[in-house]
Order: sequence, then structure tokens, then C-alpha cells
Amino acid sequence: MSLALASPIVHAGCAPDAGARDVEISTRQQGPAASPLALQDPQVSAASAVPDVAENDTRTALLALGKLEDADTALSMAADGAALYDREKVKLDGYAYCSQAVELAEKGEFRESAQAASKALHVALQTGNKDLLGKAYRDLAIAFSYGGQLERAEQFANLALKYPGQDPTQVNGPARKILGDVRTRQANYAEAIALYEQAQGESSDRFRPLVDASLSNALILSGDLARARSTLDAIKEPADARQRAQLQRTRGRLLLAEQKPAEALALYQQLANAPADGDEDFYRAWALDGMSKSQAALGQDTDAAQSLDQAIGVFDKARSQFRSDEFKMGLFSDLQAVFERAISLHSKLGQADQAFDISERSRSRALLDAVAGRADLDRGEATALDAQTLQAMLKPDEVVVAYHTLPDRLVAWVLSKDGVREVKFPVTLPRKDLVRLVDAYRDALIRLSPSAQTVSDKIGQLLLAPLGVPAGKRIIIVPHGPLHYLPFQALRLDGKYLIQRNPMSIAPSISVAARLAQRTPTTSAQLLAFGNPAVNPEVANPLPGAEKEVHELAKEFPGAKLFFREQASKDNFEANAPNAKLVHIAAHAMADTLDPLHSKVLLADENGQANYLEAKDVLGMKLNNVAMVALSACESGLGRVENGDEVLGFTRSFLSAGTSTLLVSLWPVSDAATEELMTTLYTDLAKGLEVQDAMQQAQLAVMANPETTHPYYWAPFNLIGNWRLQVVK
Repeated sequence: MSLALASPIVHAGCAPDAGARDVEISTRQQGPAASPLALQDPQVSAASAVPDVAENDTRTALLALGKLEDADTALSMAADGAALYDREKVKLDGYAYCSQAVELAEKGEFRESAQAASKALHVALQTGNKDLLGKAYRDLAIAFSYGGQLERAEQFANLALKYPGQDPTQVNGPARKILGDVRTRQANYAEAIALYEQAQGESSDRFRPLVDASLSNALILSGDLARARSTLDAIKEPADARQRAQLQRTRGRLLLAEQKPAEALALYQQLANAPADGDEDFYRAWALDGMSKSQAALGQDTDAAQSLDQAIGVFDKARSQFRSDEFKMGLFSDLQAVFERAISLHSKLGQADQAFDISERSRSRALLDAVAGRADLDRGEATALDAQTLQAMLKPDEVVVAYHTLPDRLVAWVLSKDGVREVKFPVTLPRKDLVRLVDAYRDALIRLSPSAQTVSDKIGQLLLAPLGVPAGKRIIIVPHGPLHYLPFQALRLDGKYLIQRNPMSIAPSISVAARLAQRTPTTSAQLLAFGNPAVNPEVANPLPGAEKEVHELAKEFPGAKLFFREQASKDNFEANAPNAKLVHIAAHAMADTLDPLHSKVLLADENGQANYLEAKDVLGMKLNNVAMVALSACESGLGRVENGDEVLGFTRSFLSAGTSTLLVSLWPVSDAATEELMTTLYTDLAKGLEVQDAMQQAQLAVMANPETTHPYYWAPFNLIGNWRLQVVK
């Protein structure tokens, strides 16, 4: 919930009433430029500790450094490496761990590669071996670069350059190439080319062809085709099969850029049929992607769509082998352009079912993996559901509306028992325009702008009217990209807000929501609630409305376990939440959009110290017994939308931990209005109403109050996940 500050000035992102439940506090400084600088500071850098580590107890030094900043990537990896090394029955030489890291990265096992490199980092710090230190940083950069974690890759590449070691070509060349790869992915081709040129002069003869191929690729993307051709033609055929495959892929790109799609198609077909040893999945997938581009350029759209479908299947297979979300997300977010092209092609061919299926696969993979692991689903169920399967699972009065924001336009599908149809929008809505539209509307709502209703009418005409969904139908909206932050319930159609016309809820993926609805159709009336935690008044004002809210809603749930003030602590949450069915938290919160896993709910201070429940804490819990969590707090639904289209933050954390249904907010909330909304919601849940109906009635109740008719008061909360949940006494 939102904190009222002492200042009377209303800031964007702060609630306009004194009882609001958020806090205006600066987020952790973890921007792309800030993190590497923190590592280079001689007082905090793990690297600078090497001389002392050789003379002192490594573990003590690491622990002291680790206390400075838990988000410091190098320190975190060193600590991980120490823990992994301690568990090794047979402890290897540090250079052996480096060899493992490179081999694992080339096989696509990025998580294991990073773990091996972290063990090498630990050994380097323990022994003061600067040569090994540079190679460990290099290998971490390679693993994170392959995994699509560009910020971390850049951090470790820059650290590697500080320790070139006995043979600088083994460190500097790869590190410069990784920095060039990062700049290429960021579309900064001039810097990428300069970095590759530096890498050329600092690489071994064996590694230089890889640098040359990457330089050629950057030249292609920059439009300098003549130089790209001369650079490629000068490269000697590598002996290494993987290098040959990468070189062929770059040649295919150049042929396409030179308007020679037939030659490119033949080359990509050869690459698809003769993959490099050990990298079959990756190289075959990228070859199929190249085939589709070539076929599209030749006007063979059906073949191009089929090739893309095969590529996505192969990528999915490769990705499923990883055992770490961060690497799955990294790889998957890099593939969004492939999904977008597949959606566009199937849409162009009039294949609504296939386009919908590709969209659903693009958004659900990482979250499905986590939900299956925590929510007692079989691993075989961790797959996206196709349109036909979903149709059979829907009830006659239920409609799924799935949006997908493409760079140049918005696509949507309406799925019901009758089938799936693609929506044709009369206005082209590029993604960048939708970002501005959503931001402007949220800002108008937060400022209690009197023009909000007019804007709502206009957006409703743009996004809802073309859907043709009748009033009274139950709607499950699957947003995409910037639409995750749009309060659909507050859009107007036919002179009414959507929530007045239709019960509705949100799903990050309809596959995830449908699985959860099947798993938890009902739950018992067992309530655990936390209200008005005792927080330092210099940090946050008390929330008497939150305390009253918990007392009121608990009246409907005999035997509820309640914690207030000093007892509303993190320890009590962790001890009781896993065994609860309904969990309610009425407190202050802080959203951290730079590092969403550090978003916080402010629970009771302990021993005079602040004690937060962070999204990363929830991610580590097992909450598969929990049917519903209500975060009656400000901006608890905000986070960061990655290219893989997942809102990283409390939404991802609670669903991944096994929770079936979630209530979160999109902006700072009013203490009094939230009290009314939540008490109405729980009263109706206790009567046996489905949660979607209960949420509708709760929002309408707040809307009916003359003092809270503005959407700011009643529309901040989204119902996410299992929309059918019922409480059975």
C-alpha cells in the first residue's frame, strides 16, 4: 500500500490522499552504467580484493564484501562459487573449471557454464591468481552473453579486461568480442564495429575467425555490404565445426541483404541438414529461421511460416533443457522477433488458430515451467495449450481476449467455445504508440484528472469495440507488452465501464490461468491476514484503514489467523503462508522497476531494523497450497516487462511459487477506498461467489460511492490467474 510523505506536494506515482499506501523512495541504483562502476570501485570490488585474499581468510573477505551490496553481480557469483566448490567431492584446478565453463557454454548449458566459471572465480580469489581471475570473468561473460543476459555479460567482460593474464589473447579478444556482441544486440553498430576491430588485434589465430564473422554481421546490419563481403571472403574456412556453422549463418545473412534469397535459401537448407556437432538444436533452429526469411523474400509465405514453426519448436526443445529461469528468459527474450514474424505470417495467411498458438507459446513458457514445478502439475503439463484444447476447457459464457503488440501494429484474438477469430483493428497501433497511450492514461488516473473518462471512452473504442464481445460474458484478458499496465476494467464501451458490462480478470498466459483453474476450482475458508505492520514512522505513516480492513473482512472467516502491528512480520509470514488458503496483506509497498525482484512489501520492523518481504523472497517459497493472495498495497502489480513478455516482480513471484489467484495493484491506492473494496470482495467470496464476480461487485461498490466514483479509487486492482476460484465453507 502507499505511504503518505510529510511533503504536501503530490508526486506522480504517489497517491493524492493522506491515507495512501505507497512510499516515494528512490529505487536501488542498478542501471546499466551504475553496476559496473560499483564493481570497479577499489573499496568494494571483488577483483581489488585479490592481493588481500592471498594473505587472509578468503571466506571472511568475501563475507565482508558481500554485505556491501547483495546485487553486486561479481560478489554474488563469487559467493555462489564458494558454496558450489565446498560441495565438490573432487576439487579441480581452477583452470579445469574454466575449461568446463567453455565446453558447457558451447553445448548451450548456460546455467552450468556459469556455475563452473563461478567456481573458477572462487579459486582465483582464494589463491590470488590474477591470470585465472581474468579467465573466470571471461567465461562468466561468455555464459551470460549466450544466455541473453547482456548487462551481466558486459559487466564481466569489462572486469576480464582488467586481468589480461599471461596470454592476453585468451582474455582480451573474447572480452572485446562479447562487448561488440552486446552493442550489436543494442543496435549500436558503430561501437560494435570498433570493438570487433579491437578484438581482431587482440585475438588468437583460432579465435579470430569468430571475431571476423561477428564484424561481418555488424557491417551487414549497419548497411556496409561491400565491406561485409570483403571481410567474409577473406576468412579462411575454420577447422572447428561450430565456427563453420556460424560463418555459414553470417554468409546467409549477407546473401539476403544483397537481395539473393535463392542462394541464401540453398545455404540455409544445407546448414539445417548438416548441423555442427554438439550444437544441433541451436544451429538447426537458426538455419530454419534463415530459411523462413529467404522463403518470405521469394514470396513463399506458406513455406516461410512452416519453417518458422519448426524453428520455434527446436528453440523450445533447446530451452527446456536449461534449469535456470534467468537463462531461459535470456534466450527466450532474444527469440521474440522470431515469434513476431511467425505471428505476422500466420495472420497474413488468415490462419487465426496458428497465430494465436504462436502468441501463447511466446508468452507462457518461462512462467509455465515455474508453475508446473511449484503447483503440483506434471512436468508434461508445462506446455502452452493450443486453441483447440483451450476451447474445450472454456465454459459457454467465457471469452478469452489475447493481445499481442507487434512493432508496427496490434493483433488480438477472441477465443470462445465457438472457436478463435482474429480481430481487425481499424487503426494501426504500433507498440511505441501503445506505450505512450498507456502511460498517459495511467498518469491521468493517478492525478484524478477529470478528463480520464473521456480518454477511457477513446481507448475503449480503440481496444474493446473491435472485439465484439457481448455484455455479460466473462472475459479473461491476456495482455502483452505495455498493455500489462492498462486497467482494462476502467475502459469504457457503450457508455459503460468494462467492469459494469462484464466480469473480467487478467492472465499473463491463458495456458497458465487455465491450468490453475483446473487445479484449484475451490478452496476452504481459511484466512491468514496481515494488517498495518509497525514500520518506522519516518519511513511510512501508519495505516489505520488497513488494520480496520483486516478486522472487517475477517468477520466472514471464523478462525482466521490475524497479525497486526509488531506481529505483522516477515517471520510470521514465512512461517504461516505456506499452510494458508487465503492470504491477505494490507500494508505499504515499494515497486522497484529497475530490479523488480527487489520490490518490497513493508512488514513490521524487527529489532529496530526495516524488514521487507521482497519478490525474490516469495520466489523461493513453496505456496502451492495457497489459493489466493491479495496484496492490498500500492503498485504491487508493477515490475518490468521483459522481451519474453513476463511482468517480473510480485506477479511472477507469487504465481511461480504456486499461488493460484492473485490481486495486485497498478498504482498507489487510497486507504479508505481499498478498505471498502476488500471488505466487499471477501464478504462475497464468503457467500460462495466466484472470485471474478466478487471482484466485479467490489469495484462496483466503490464506484457507487459518490466520493470514490473516479476510476483512481476503484480500478487499481487486477485479478490475475485462476478466475473461477470459489470459497467453500
